[in-house]
Amino acid sequence: MYSVDIYNRVRRACLKDGMSAREAARYFNKDRKTIAKMLRHELPPGYQRSAPPRRPTLDDYVGVIDEILRSDKALIKKQRHTSKRIFERLRDEHGYAGSLTTVTYYVREQKRRTKEVFVPLSHRPGHAQVDFGETLGVIGGVECKVHFFVMSLPHSDAVFVKGYPAETTEAFCDGHVSAFAFFGGIPQSILYDNTKIAVARILGDRTRVRTRRFTELQSHYLFDDRFGRPARGNDKGNVEGMVGYTRRNFMVPAPRYDSFDDLNAHLEAKCLARQGDKLRGHNQTIGDRLMSDLDALMGLPVADYEACDHVSTRATSISMVRYRSNDYSVPVAYAHHDVHVRGFVHEVIIGCGNEIIARHKRSYAAADMIFDPLHFLPLLEQKVGALDQAAPLQGWDLPDVFATLHRLLEARMGKPGKREYVQVLRLLETFEMSVVQGAIQQAIDMGAIGYDAVKHLVLCRVEKRPPRLDLDFYPYLPKANVGTTRPSSYMSLMGRTAA
Repeated sequence: MYSVDIYNRVRRACLKDGMSAREAARYFNKDRKTIAKMLRHELPPGYQRSAPPRRPTLDDYVGVIDEILRSDKALIKKQRHTSKRIFERLRDEHGYAGSLTTVTYYVREQKRRTKEVFVPLSHRPGHAQVDFGETLGVIGGVECKVHFFVMSLPHSDAVFVKGYPAETTEAFCDGHVSAFAFFGGIPQSILYDNTKIAVARILGDRTRVRTRRFTELQSHYLFDDRFGRPARGNDKGNVEGMVGYTRRNFMVPAPRYDSFDDLNAHLEAKCLARQGDKLRGHNQTIGDRLMSDLDALMGLPVADYEACDHVSTRATSISMVRYRSNDYSVPVAYAHHDVHVRGFVHEVIIGCGNEIIARHKRSYAAADMIFDPLHFLPLLEQKVGALDQAAPLQGWDLPDVFATLHRLLEARMGKPGKREYVQVLRLLETFEMSVVQGAIQQAIDMGAIGYDAVKHLVLCRVEKRPPRLDLDFYPYLPKANVGTTRPSSYMSLMGRTAA
């Protein structure tokens, strides 16, 4: 191929200076056909095929290759044929005698032709998209997987992100409540993928059957829902991109925080700071464009939605309630009772009737048992023999004075001493730990080792009065009448002895 400079010189000589083509061929030492071609094209036209290339060896096998590529579309990407594997099948199964390179070129061209092409979209103000992402982080000193909720407003590219221990129904609902509060309004519609948290099943006509919890959330906030096609992330491409963006920019390096509250405070600050950015193709910042979105949002209801999961179950004979594969304790008085569990992101609340009977920190472990020792003290007061082996008391972090009191009571009184120790522990049902701890220490210093003495000292601390271990302060106890000694009584005793 000749250079542009030769084209320029030939065309200038012939078309401007009047040189004939025959003379130009002699002058530039080129064939007359070449000179004619240069006069027809102002630039080198490059190689141009006059007909499609012939593949005499491959043409008989093109239908087999096309069928393999067509069937691959129904498989996951990791299990689709490579060009090398297609070549091997053609050679072994169909007797193909050609080269791997020929097959590779054909497969590459076919895949390029069948790639999906997308339509650029514009987004109206007041509409949102939602998705979950995940990354690794260190929360409370423990490395774990962080699942983060993302809501984006495609019109302005504003985003809200919040992290959770797991992608659960309560996290899904809590993310909506928090996002609505962050933006100060409710989007007119929200686009989702087909998450099982929101979609119970998809019917043959692509109609979605919503889950009960998602329907409750939608009924409370009255937004419209839209769902993308299954396995088509491009249907909600804005939030898909935001998941990757926030992971790379908000959570790299891996976040390290004492709690999820601290992590979420960091993420919210990042979302606010990003509103000052000006994206490519826009003259305004994200925050400026967000104003149009906010004007189109619906107002918030008076009360927030209670973002939790609801489960009805029954407490077992050991006063435990199972929720999401973990067991949580309830007071022994509610064993064998029907209870209602509300699972929040970080808390589990158990009720019976209209009464809340237990609150626990949510556990995301498997087959975990979460005890509140106070729940079992009434039963241990009756079954003191189980005190030393009671699982709910194992690992109970009590001040050292409790162990000292336990040892002294059991050494002095035996089994009744265990019962009095449990009675002292039951004071924690009513009074603060610091008050009971101080009363026990004071009782040990005074040598008044017993439940009554500790209770008296506790009441004195609460009422801020000096302690007086006197029976006059216990009017509920029966009076002891001690009579005057009479000699006749001794004589009668002596007479019985002689008899």
